[in-house]
Amino acid sequence: MRVEVRAAGLNFRDIAVGLGLVATEKTMGSEGAGLVTEVGAGVTRVAPGDRIFGVFERSLGPVAVADERMVRRVPDGWSDAQAASVPIVFITAYQCLVDVAAVRPGESVLVHTATGGVGLAALQLARHFGADVFTTAGPAKHGILRDWGVPGDHIASSRSLAFEHEFREATAGRGVDVVLNSLANEAVDASLRLLAPGGRFAEMGKTDIRDKGRIQEQYPGVTYQAYNILGVAPERIGEVLDELIALFRAGALVHLPLRTWDVRAGQRPLRMLSRARQHGKLALSMPRALDTGRPVLVTGGADGLGAVLTRHLVTAHGAREVVLLSRRGPAAPGAGELVAQCAGLGATVHVLACDVTDRNALAKVIAEYAPGSVFHAAGVLDDGLIGAMTPARMRAVLAPKAHAAWHLHELTRDLDLSAFVLFSSAVGVIGGPGQANYAAANAFLDSLAQHRRTQGLTATSVAWGLWEDRTGMTAHLTDTDVAALAAIGIAPMTTESALRLLDEAMASPRPAVTVFRPVPERIRPGTRAAALFRGLGEAPRPGPAATATATTDSAPRADGPATGSLVDLVCAQAAEVLGYTEAVTVAPTDSFKELGFDSLLSVDLRNRLNAATGLRMPAEAVLNNPTPEALAAYMRAARTGEHPGTAPETTV
Repeated sequence: MRVEVRAAGLNFRDIAVGLGLVATEKTMGSEGAGLVTEVGAGVTRVAPGDRIFGVFERSLGPVAVADERMVRRVPDGWSDAQAASVPIVFITAYQCLVDVAAVRPGESVLVHTATGGVGLAALQLARHFGADVFTTAGPAKHGILRDWGVPGDHIASSRSLAFEHEFREATAGRGVDVVLNSLANEAVDASLRLLAPGGRFAEMGKTDIRDKGRIQEQYPGVTYQAYNILGVAPERIGEVLDELIALFRAGALVHLPLRTWDVRAGQRPLRMLSRARQHGKLALSMPRALDTGRPVLVTGGADGLGAVLTRHLVTAHGAREVVLLSRRGPAAPGAGELVAQCAGLGATVHVLACDVTDRNALAKVIAEYAPGSVFHAAGVLDDGLIGAMTPARMRAVLAPKAHAAWHLHELTRDLDLSAFVLFSSAVGVIGGPGQANYAAANAFLDSLAQHRRTQGLTATSVAWGLWEDRTGMTAHLTDTDVAALAAIGIAPMTTESALRLLDEAMASPRPAVTVFRPVPERIRPGTRAAALFRGLGEAPRPGPAATATATTDSAPRADGPATGSLVDLVCAQAAEVLGYTEAVTVAPTDSFKELGFDSLLSVDLRNRLNAATGLRMPAEAVLNNPTPEALAAYMRAARTGEHPGTAPETTV
């Protein structure tokens, strides 16, 4: 079947494949959720239009091809991101416990890195199967395990080998029956020694897979098996998915803590995952086009922004049905004209009287029309300084903006919305004298959009500057008010340009954007606006990739006298790998080890430098040259064809 991917789960395999550490696997992305768009002749379980989730490759993109044996329909109440976060971690944990280790009630199970996705899935499943669970994690995450009910003497550090002694003592010298492993090197040997007679070792990692025969020679009586979900029969994948869905429905399993990013901002979660800084599961969501096959719900009235927005959705986006909500409904000026105009364009507009601050009234509308997208443009003003605010004045402004937005969020979160757009204000970002309550209400909208995105739900908050057409909330502005806004660097924008920018904001990977027409030359130096708007009129600084290219082009050739340009290149790329915003934060003599480079980050840096220079440095090049200065010298020697000398090997 062909799948329109809506969300994809991230796994450590994606890091290993992306860095080229697994020679036999080339594609990133192995699980996801989405909408079936086409099916082959042999597909019988699902049909186009069904929401599915499961195991399929190339899920980190808009379209993928899936085998129906390895997917299932998304259960009711699951978001796309939740569905995409389940398959790999829960199937891996289930099969390692059941198919590989055959765990039995009363046995002891050691789950390494237990706060990650597979770890928390295994913790739940092992408990369900009646096992006594021991865990490791970084010391900073031990509180998470305690919150999941793991006793203190069943928790040890994954950063040292002390777990072997601690857990042997906790088991009165016997050791554990099963190890679910995701560690490497000496930790693997320590875990093997910890196994009791007849113990089973399930290797879930990718970077330190041992020879099965040699393990049996070194540790008689121990069963060792490396697990790879991509090698499991498709029919078995489907069977396990069925069993997991049943356990979720019975309440034996719960979804893992989940954070979601737009796929276009995927670098950050991948970096987090490579450093094991996540708790639970990370996922990526895919951009979606506006769903015009279902009604579009708009709040804001037929005499202001609501009407402008409705016309734009019909003419520019092809919306065929719009539900426009306001307090006055059909009685609002211009309502009849709007309905007739849109009807002439082939669209049906329902103008309804509904107080969006009334949750029950809003729930009835949503239940009746089941919208596919939401645009929240409602709001009122009651300007005043903080000292003049009263509870009544706060409620008057917060209710139609913030409270209504929260109602819309709660009432539509299970409707698989293609868009959830909040009309915020630049006042919440930049500040505005005399608009204390309005600034607070709009700052809430921006935060709500971020909150929804992290949950895998669609959301965009657009913090607007001043529109040229003074309708709705801006109708009261005088020329003096407009001049005051211009004094802090904001000029009115035409409705045409504002709507164009709205479309750009909706296509942005960012959950909250600020849209206004800046006038940098009118900003007074030394003001808050000057600090906020600094750089608006400047040419953009080159990003890391551009910097790397420029530096490489100027790097000395074989007859060059120095390695300065290569040093700059190494420092810039090292800073990028570490997530620093300025390359100067990495100095030529800094130690890679002290900066926090482990084997994965070192490979990442090696890959970047190879791409920038055309070299073919080995994976250990960074580890063997402990500073940017030393690595640059190694690179220069490699470029000249000399035998590159290396610093003494270091262990990371």
